[in-house]
Amino acid sequence: MRSSRLLSILLTLQLRGRATATQLAEQFEVSLRTIYRDVDALSAAGVPVIADRGPGGGFGLHAGYRTRLTGLSDTESEALMLAGLPAAAADLGLAEPAALARLKLLAALPGETSALAGRIADRFHLDAAEWYREPQPPQHLRTVAAAVWEGRRIEMLYESWSKTSRRTVDPLGLVLKAGEWYLVARSGKRTLIFRVAAILEATILDQRFHRPDCDLPRVWKELTDDFRQSLRRATATIRIAPEAMSLVDRLGADMAAPLRAAEPDSAGRRTARVAIESVPHAAALLLGLGAGVEVIEPGGLREELARRAAEVVALYQAPR
Repeated sequence: MRSSRLLSILLTLQLRGRATATQLAEQFEVSLRTIYRDVDALSAAGVPVIADRGPGGGFGLHAGYRTRLTGLSDTESEALMLAGLPAAAADLGLAEPAALARLKLLAALPGETSALAGRIADRFHLDAAEWYREPQPPQHLRTVAAAVWEGRRIEMLYESWSKTSRRTVDPLGLVLKAGEWYLVARSGKRTLIFRVAAILEATILDQRFHRPDCDLPRVWKELTDDFRQSLRRATATIRIAPEAMSLVDRLGADMAAPLRAAEPDSAGRRTARVAIESVPHAAALLLGLGAGVEVIEPGGLREELARRAAEVVALYQAPR
């Protein structure tokens, strides 16, 4: 831990040019005394640290002391910084190595290129978690990640929407989608998607497997396209009021996109035929928009919405 902090302090000074003991203590969440000891250790190791006392003082490095990394253009270094996913790195237990790698890269780049890359990192940020959700890495994520990296089979207890079963799979890769981690794995002759949060137990087996030539982004797109298509089992015609349009995305893309594309009538209402997974699933979604949305057909969906609405009314009309 200390050696990592010493290197991080060195790279921070190389990037900033100067930093006070207070700034370093806050950055690395240690005491001032620890920072002074670390700076003494760097000096003893031959690093030319210069200390200026008094107001405006701080620590710096002797002019010209830096390491350079060649071969990256300005554009390439900017694009590289966009690839950083600090939240994902933290979930996988790689927050500190990722932060140190970023410091190493910035410190090694020539001054102007380093400034350009740093500007990108400071001005663009990816927050993968959805609103109203507290980011929480799944319990067995790091175990699964280790198996993916080592190419070893996993035995897991998995809770799907229909049942809980024990499976042995070949883990091919991990995907972070909208704040949720998914495992792409081969089970027998099929390649499937498993939600990591639904893995109740996970054990890495002492069995390696031959990993096929797997383009993870392509495989993920094919699997999710097939999954979305399988959910479009029926259709419905619905009408949405203008005051409910701000909530239309809650219905999902299969409903929201046709409604947004529909021409509003004289009252501002939009009517569209949309794909639905099932009557119960569609009713649960549509009920959340209240009277702002009306089902024109099928009749079964209208009846299901009426039944659920009646249950809600009965609940709140009953004495407490």
